[in-house]
Amino acid sequence: MKQWYEELFENYGMKYDNENFTQGTIGECDFIEKEINYNKTARILDIGCGTGRHSIELSKRGYTVTGIDLSKSMLKRAKNKASRQNLKLVFQKHDARKLPFFNEFDLVIMLCEGAFPLMETDEMNFQILRNAASALKPKGKLIFTTLNGLFPLFHSVKEFLDSETKEGNATCSNNSFDLMTFRDHNTTHVEDDSGNKKELQCNERYYVPSEITWLLKTLNFKTIDIFAAKQGAFSRNDKLLTEDFEMLVIAEK
Repeated sequence: MKQWYEELFENYGMKYDNENFTQGTIGECDFIEKEINYNKTARILDIGCGTGRHSIELSKRGYTVTGIDLSKSMLKRAKNKASRQNLKLVFQKHDARKLPFFNEFDLVIMLCEGAFPLMETDEMNFQILRNAASALKPKGKLIFTTLNGLFPLFHSVKEFLDSETKEGNATCSNNSFDLMTFRDHNTTHVEDDSGNKKELQCNERYYVPSEITWLLKTLNFKTIDIFAAKQGAFSRNDKLLTEDFEMLVIAEK
């Protein structure tokens, strides 16, 4: 049986590119470039690349990028966008829990919940982090965003998502946050690119900073920094607060 995250992204590339949370690409890539000191020889792996927005923007700026995703339809859209712009980019279909890369990349990015917190068990989420770590060269860097577990303790996830949604976007209902597992269970309503309506039972794992730090230390990252993830404006100056829906994690081997 297909998992909700496989169903969600089927035939959804066009709609996905219009979602509110996909509008910050330029600013996010500015931050990524700065983090790797504008080193154009850097090889970058984009895990859960979706329709390729970060991969394509970084490729335009002269970087060598490999984008991977589980969704054939998202990759198809990514390839179409790249070829229209005559970009030489590698897009491959892979499951982030089973990656073939070892010691190959200077930077791994996982942005906008492309893979990491969506898996059905904590062990699977950890596998994704482990594979990201394995793909990095010594002294390589991992930059990812994930859901901030401090947020649902103080705020309603549903109210936040509703406030961020515009017409035509996916919507959530029946949210319930489980304090034992730090998972938000909800019903997501979405209309795909062909106009088919779907109702999916989703659950996403929220992480607290200390968990992320511990998981990354286990994977031998030497420095781990966690900040607030402001869409389109990532910065090391934004301290993570309970008001922040997402956190930005920067780890170096």
